Amino acid sequence: MGSSFSSNKAVVHGKRLERARLLEEACTSDKNSDREKYLQATACGIVSRIESGEWTATEVLEAYIARAVEAQAATNCLTEIMFKDARAQAKDLDAEFSATKNLRGPLHGVPFSVKDLYRVKGYDTTIGFTQWANDPAEENAALVDHIIAAGGIPMVKTNVPQTMLSFECNNPLWGRTTNPYNPGYTCGGSSGGEGAILAMDGSALGIGSDIAGSLRIPTAYCGIYSLMPSFPRVSTFGCRGPDPGFEGLIAINGPMARSVEDLKLFCRTLFGVPDAISYVPPMPYREPNLPEKLKFGYYTSDGFFKASPANKRAILETVAALRKQGHECIEFEPPNVHEALVTFVALSSSDSYRHMLSSLGPDPLDNTLKLVVYGSRVPYPLKALAHFILSKILNDWRAADVIMAAGSKSYSQYSKWTEKRQAYNNMFYMNVWNKYGFDGIIAPVQALPQLLQGGATELSPLVMGTVLYNVVQSSAGCIPVTRVDPEKDKLTDEWTKPSPDKKSILEDQLYRGKKPFYDPVPMKGMPVGIQVVAKKWEEEKVLAMMSVVDKALGEDRGFGPGACRPPEKL
Repeated sequence: MGSSFSSNKAVVHGKRLERARLLEEACTSDKNSDREKYLQATACGIVSRIESGEWTATEVLEAYIARAVEAQAATNCLTEIMFKDARAQAKDLDAEFSATKNLRGPLHGVPFSVKDLYRVKGYDTTIGFTQWANDPAEENAALVDHIIAAGGIPMVKTNVPQTMLSFECNNPLWGRTTNPYNPGYTCGGSSGGEGAILAMDGSALGIGSDIAGSLRIPTAYCGIYSLMPSFPRVSTFGCRGPDPGFEGLIAINGPMARSVEDLKLFCRTLFGVPDAISYVPPMPYREPNLPEKLKFGYYTSDGFFKASPANKRAILETVAALRKQGHECIEFEPPNVHEALVTFVALSSSDSYRHMLSSLGPDPLDNTLKLVVYGSRVPYPLKALAHFILSKILNDWRAADVIMAAGSKSYSQYSKWTEKRQAYNNMFYMNVWNKYGFDGIIAPVQALPQLLQGGATELSPLVMGTVLYNVVQSSAGCIPVTRVDPEKDKLTDEWTKPSPDKKSILEDQLYRGKKPFYDPVPMKGMPVGIQVVAKKWEEEKVLAMMSVVDKALGEDRGFGPGACRPPEKL
């Protein structure tokens, strides 16, 4: 055991030392004092200016390399540094354009960041496991190949939480990634490194993944934009995960960006592009035809958690802005939402996470996973006792149901939970989409706008806000709306006084007691995001509705390129 631990420390030291060396080498390369103009351009703007001959791919890349180094210093968002190969690609693109005056593709010269789970030839794909270090990929993931073929330039890989099952971003190999607005808060996860680098303009476009909110949570925490498409509109071939055989809920790849238009650029380019195993449906991007007057459903409480004052305000400001533009907005209560969380817990814990943790080796288990993992291994008599106390004595039957659902299952039990997942999906479609005829849903991402580092240790059920739309297989985008305002978003009796007919121990932690997790004073100025949701296969409609929301709210509200800076420049 001592030998394994020593070896583990040596791997961590070696990988971090190599990363530091590559970053230090890059620091001296940027002599361009005019780099802000590149950083404050959208990906669409970058391509346009390269096509006009105003900029070169190399000029753009050097600006983003310099900012990526700053983003790493501020947030620890990077894993693999691919600057050497990126510079070679930019040089080739410039030579090709000089000779032909034609772009290689729609992403020509756009610097990309890549969530660590995507294989990139010649680089490790560790997802934070030290046992997976020093094993460079022999081939690119299909999506990486597609990006390069379209002229995009992958330049860095970004950090993830251990096992990618947490919505924070910490692992023993690379360490903890922090929120670019406040290091005391998490950047979210599991696509947390992507959220941080994009918020700081260290990348022009990024790719992440989502199984319970892993695109949308870091997007909201970091004040950027993302899309969780339907599976599998974007290729997953060549990605690496901790439990690749698990299909209770499937991880979905999608883009993260600094504008809705950049999300559209990604989707127009990469939807329907086949991979080596023909897994992607032949469904290229389809221009949507929205009605002049849209019908939105919205809610501020999912029935499991009451949204904080800041999150509630973000929803209501969005609704008011849409109504002002002539759109119809109807408040509704999503049905039996806690069943979606219970189903997710039941399916994901079906072997008590043993397979997922089989690659842990000598690495210590992250604190944010301990309650989830050990809770799934509690003997049945103790779980039954906890269920009785929570449901009968404390009157918190929602938490009681979650506890009972966790744990190992036989094939028959697993199959029944899969049936329940589909039954819930069917019920949601009948009682929401079909009943109301909504074009889209405006929903909170979570009950909190931000989460303190380590908060997921106690508050893992906060994923309820996002996991719902994984269970019902919706298309879902995330868009920043506002920023926390201590005066507008202070706690009132609506939150501090518990409901007499609905007890929630978890909600007590959010809003009540001496140190509630929600405190708008230290959160001041941090982003607050919302979800824009539609049915499965309606990604283009989601993007179009995100544009409608963006314009209704006002595109001058302080998000997009240039919205966040390294701490010394804030």
